[in-house]
Amino acid sequence: MKFKDMPYKRVEMDEVRREYQQLMEEMKQAKSGEEQFEVHKKFYALSNHVSTQMTLAHIRFDVDLTDEFYAAEHEYYDKIEPEMQHLVQEYQKLLYNSPYRDYLEEKIGKVAFRNMELSMKAFDEKLIPLMQEENELKTKYNKLIATAKIEWEGEELNLSLMRPYLSHADRAVRRKAWEKYSAYFESVEEELDSIYDQLVKNRTEQARQMGYKNYVELGYYRMTRNSYGQEEVEKFRDQIKKYFVPFAEKLHDRRRQRLGLEKLSYIDEQVYFADGNPAPHMSPEEILKAGQQMYTEMSEETKEFFDFMMENELFDVLGRKTKRAGGYMTYLPDYNAPFIFANFNGTSGDLDVITHECGHAFQGYISGKDPIQEHRDITMETAEIHSMSMEFFADKWMELFFGDRAEDYRIMHGEDAAIFIPYGCMVDEFQHIVYENPEMTPQQRKEAWSRLEKVYKPHLDYEDNKYFGGGGFWQKQQHIFNYPFYYIDYVLAQTCAFMYKIKMSENREEAWESYLKLCRLSASKFYGEMLKEVGLEVPYEDGCIQKIVEKLDVLLDTTH
Repeated sequence: MKFKDMPYKRVEMDEVRREYQQLMEEMKQAKSGEEQFEVHKKFYALSNHVSTQMTLAHIRFDVDLTDEFYAAEHEYYDKIEPEMQHLVQEYQKLLYNSPYRDYLEEKIGKVAFRNMELSMKAFDEKLIPLMQEENELKTKYNKLIATAKIEWEGEELNLSLMRPYLSHADRAVRRKAWEKYSAYFESVEEELDSIYDQLVKNRTEQARQMGYKNYVELGYYRMTRNSYGQEEVEKFRDQIKKYFVPFAEKLHDRRRQRLGLEKLSYIDEQVYFADGNPAPHMSPEEILKAGQQMYTEMSEETKEFFDFMMENELFDVLGRKTKRAGGYMTYLPDYNAPFIFANFNGTSGDLDVITHECGHAFQGYISGKDPIQEHRDITMETAEIHSMSMEFFADKWMELFFGDRAEDYRIMHGEDAAIFIPYGCMVDEFQHIVYENPEMTPQQRKEAWSRLEKVYKPHLDYEDNKYFGGGGFWQKQQHIFNYPFYYIDYVLAQTCAFMYKIKMSENREEAWESYLKLCRLSASKFYGEMLKEVGLEVPYEDGCIQKIVEKLDVLLDTTH
């Protein structure tokens, strides 16, 4: 069914509550594991329907933040989402404590039960008022970001539509763009400080009400870290500081030479070539058509997936002034339909939608065929492998999008992915500092960010930019406000994606079979176990990063 034809009806809380109570009663009355599993299939149907309706409302709000009907629906779901979570958890408690647990574990897997355990550690009904307040604060932040108005050459642009100018080939243009971009953030700095301060205190209070020392422990439970924890993440960041930061700095210096500069400025951070970054000079329709050709040629599975996406109009990619910033893939379970939301802006970022977000969507399409719904519940450090690896598998087809600048794109893409890794670790360490010290003032948070920049990005020079130079850059990073502790998942996944890039250079066919297997395994196994099964190493284990850097140093060397 085409997205525009998918019917929407508000999920009424009273009705859903009755249906869950009925399910829980049936679960209690069941006399065997087989009977309980039949009840569980009804849970699948109910949760799929609820999720589909809520997701439809979420997407339709994001595509136009001024739509009064869907704005009201979004506000409604912000309020009832914690109550919905409570109902699901009450149901899952019966499943978790079932006298027929062995049978059920055999059917839906050990990972599912471990995730239920973490879910119970992450939520309690008494948190609902605080969670509702948290949702309101996040919505306030997102609106502030999405509705930014920046005067540019006689018209008003939002933050997404400013991006082409931030990486413009003309240094004077991008300096002016960065000055206007940072001026907007400086104009709302106090409001951003206030929102984040309230979020930190809110989340800290949630953690304390659950009996935890601070939000870090609760945040890890909410990210469903089901097979590793803070110690492994810290070991991983230490490896990045030791091996990857010097490598990334080497890439920055190579970029500086390519740009013909004596010193890199913050305005040069997103620029890779003196004549400008390669960009797909194509209409959105042409980009989607080229994407269809690429996925048709890539494999039978990718052809089926992309044809389905196109036939059912499951893309909203045009940048609009009233559209939420950013991009994502989400899923409509009633239709086994991934949906991709993005803001095309004429940069190479448009191509990332066809590779990165389609990597997510492809895995969602594949795993949606699995009758065990829990297998779809992938944790983010796994989910991001699908997307970031697809970017590298797609490299072979870049001539379709960039013509004679395809090789420039491949160079930029490889360097950009590598340079991201220290930044992603910096975001993660910043969040650990903030939530371990929730009484920090806004100024102290900015000072902490500035200190981390010197560790992870020592080349960075903000010149006389007061806002960014004062430690404000993190306020544009939406994950810090919306999804605490998510960002390290990108870094772990990017590390695995580089393993696939290395594998491709050795045997492309074997690399693809491994990737396909990973997509099919979905969440049926634990993270480390799954990586080893498909022939990848676990990023936080000793020696992994050093080996990757040694191989990437050769693969990304453009000087020979």
